[in-house]
Amino acid sequence: MSDPNTGRLLGKRYQLQELIGTGAMGRVYRGKDTLLAGVPVAIKFLALSVQNQKMRLQERFEQEAKTCALLGQKSIHIVRVMDYGLDENSTPYYVMEYLQGQNLSAIIRNQNLSLSRFLSMARQICLGLQCAHNGIPLDGDGAIYPIIHRDIKPSNMLVIQDASFWELVKVLDFGIAKLLMSDSDQTKFYLGTLAYSSPEQIEGKELDNRSDIYSLGVMMFEMLTTKIPLIPSSHSFGAWYQTHKFQKPMSIAEANYTLKIPKPVEDMVMSCLEKKPSDRPQTISEIINVLAVAEQQNKLQQKNNPNIPPSNQKLKINPKPENKTKDEQRVLPVQKTVKTELRVSAINDDITRLTSWPSNKPIADIVFPEPIYNSGDFLPALWVMLPQQEIQKRLVCNRYNQFLFISVPHPIVLWITVIYNREHGAKWLPYYLDLKTNSGQEIIRLLQHKGYYRLLFFERETPTRCSHVLISTIPPIQCQRLQEWMEISKITTTSMNAQISKTLLKQEYEKLKPQILAKLQTIDTDSPFGMPI
Repeated sequence: MSDPNTGRLLGKRYQLQELIGTGAMGRVYRGKDTLLAGVPVAIKFLALSVQNQKMRLQERFEQEAKTCALLGQKSIHIVRVMDYGLDENSTPYYVMEYLQGQNLSAIIRNQNLSLSRFLSMARQICLGLQCAHNGIPLDGDGAIYPIIHRDIKPSNMLVIQDASFWELVKVLDFGIAKLLMSDSDQTKFYLGTLAYSSPEQIEGKELDNRSDIYSLGVMMFEMLTTKIPLIPSSHSFGAWYQTHKFQKPMSIAEANYTLKIPKPVEDMVMSCLEKKPSDRPQTISEIINVLAVAEQQNKLQQKNNPNIPPSNQKLKINPKPENKTKDEQRVLPVQKTVKTELRVSAINDDITRLTSWPSNKPIADIVFPEPIYNSGDFLPALWVMLPQQEIQKRLVCNRYNQFLFISVPHPIVLWITVIYNREHGAKWLPYYLDLKTNSGQEIIRLLQHKGYYRLLFFERETPTRCSHVLISTIPPIQCQRLQEWMEISKITTTSMNAQISKTLLKQEYEKLKPQILAKLQTIDTDSPFGMPI
């Protein structure tokens, strides 16, 4: 039987299309925003009505909705709330970004997580929680209010495929458990999930961030072993109360004796399960530190032992597309360093004659993309101005390029070009392309269509003419990625948070730079930069 809400228009804007999820806290529908050209959205109706105490609960709901919206803007690892309201039955609803993925519960049921995948997912979840626990300003008075989730569990974690992060994990339903607890009709019921609740939560005490840390510990144990660390005699509230208060959790070895994980990770997970909050890690940052170190050590071990498969590494230097497995193809590729000598040809004469430094650009050390016109065709180009001495240093060089992409909160591509020689090191030439702008879309279209681009170098001392030209090729698989990212950007909701995406990409870029540099340093020969034209 079809859902009676299918086709319903909510708030004169959001059309409900199909029911995609139900739970104790409400129902979730896929819908579309009729005011924004049918952009897909997810709409969650909460399992409460504000009719009886309308003013108090409506104010509470609005505060929690604003909290979710602010958190989603602050962290890529928290689902973004875009709107909220009450329907004609006074039932509250959230409008969220629509994300296609799997909840973590389904993933745990269907497969064992590799250590690499566990470390990546757990770290991302912790980054979302860290953002909330650190707090956000709510009242405009400058005060920072920490946010506690209260219902950490696998089904509240959404795992989506992302071209830059491979797998992006987002935390759902911040604030909803506390909101439902404020409904007088619900107070006689326990709200939360018994298997993941901290001892203090199940006792009804005031909670702080350490309660979320306990729930996180239960979930991490399950991610590693597929089992819950505590087993009650029954699934009644009383049995779970006794279990969380007094039962010693099983060890990871008892749950799966074949599982081999780093001792610091095992100790950290078990410490999260301590009965007393004071015995657990006191902040999410402590957990992130353990996960980050383990993740780096795991990558180093895989690098040093070629017999160990890469097992879901997020970034991979110099992959060989022809040998990639299906899983590896999801990893953002890094282009091989190109050592082809520049060929001076007639087109270079045309470039020299037709290109001069744009009058609207400052005479300064800058990088920007702008197509060049030649023989009836537009060609992609990266314009670079540097001091003459800086260019002369790298007349002999190797070059390298890569593209990083993030789709939410705003679709941005980070275009990275590096010119390198052994004597003077690397010159980094990054540029951000906004895929919601016509100029950004045009550059990406040209890059993926042509499969190469020109670097036009201008000397700051004599800026009127191009002094050197360098051609850099883009592998077919990377061109395919660029095309895919263009398609993703078309269906991504427009956001004003482009700077957040740039910040996140910059963080990935900074982490990647040492790996790129290490790879460039292994190349034995440099190639000519290109003769002056």
